[in-house]
Order: sequence, then structure tokens, then C-alpha cells
Amino acid sequence: MSGALIVTAGLGPEDFAWLDGQRRAYFPPERNQLSAHLTMFHALPPSAEHEASRLLSELARRPPPRATVAGLMNLGRGVAYRIVSDELEAVRREVADHFHGSLSAQDGQGWRPHVTIMNKAEPAAAKALLRDLEADFRPRPLRIAALELHRYLGGPWERLGRWSFRA
Repeated sequence: MSGALIVTAGLGPEDFAWLDGQRRAYFPPERNQLSAHLTMFHALPPSAEHEASRLLSELARRPPPRATVAGLMNLGRGVAYRIVSDELEAVRREVADHFHGSLSAQDGQGWRPHVTIMNKAEPAAAKALLRDLEADFRPRPLRIAALELHRYLGGPWERLGRWSFRA
């Protein structure tokens, strides 16, 4: 849905560098139009831009949510790191409650927080990468630094705002 608004959890610089490096290494380059991201909402209505900006700014006045890279996820044709954060899930619930009735079907169902590092690949390649990464995987903390709002442009995104959590 071109023009839809996307809400993401902005990652701390070190975690972003690590995850984006993984994405550049494993995502098919001809299909990789975005850097690493943790999507909270895929398609808020374009008309909600001002309201979403105000709400995200307000929510970011809090301390940053604690989060963990807890494991890996098999996406069938891809691989993602599974993120666990009760605090970030609570923030997402507040946004969902605020925009109740305006959420897309995808955004209205359960949320599985993750950062995709491979997608739209051959299933065998995804399965092999998953096996390789699981062999050395150890859970690690993930720094959630901000809330971000983007506009979907049919592939790439335009960042409309970033609101840093209070340290």
C-alpha cells in the first residue's frame, strides 16, 4: 500500500551495525532495498501522519524498552532474529489501542517481533543459513533507542521522524 505509514523500533548504533551487516551479507542484493529494521506496524493510514508523530513523540519520553535477541526464526524463504521485549510489546499495544479501527489486518493480528536478515531467497539457502547461525547463537541484549515513522514508497521507505527514548 503505497504511502502507508510504517512504525519501527530504532536500534542502537552497535546493534544496528551488526544486524545491518548480517542483512547485507545474506539478503539477496537485488531485493534488498532497506537497512535492518524492527517493524512494529506495517501500514497505518497516510492520513494519520500527524497523529502518529505526536503519539510516538509522547511515548519516547520514557526510558528505552529492554529487549533481547532471543533466537532465530525460519521464515521459509528467509531468516530473522527473534526479538523478545515485554516493554516494547506494551508500547506497541498502546499504539494499537490508539489506532484501533484504523489498523490493517496484518497489524491487527499478533505481533512476532523480529529483524529479517534474509528473505525472498531459495528455501534451501534459508534453511542452510538458519542451521549455520543456530550453531553459534547466544542470546544477547538489544538496545532499542527510538521510535521511528516512515512512509512506504513502493519498495524504499522515507523516514518521517525519529524520537529517541530518554536515557
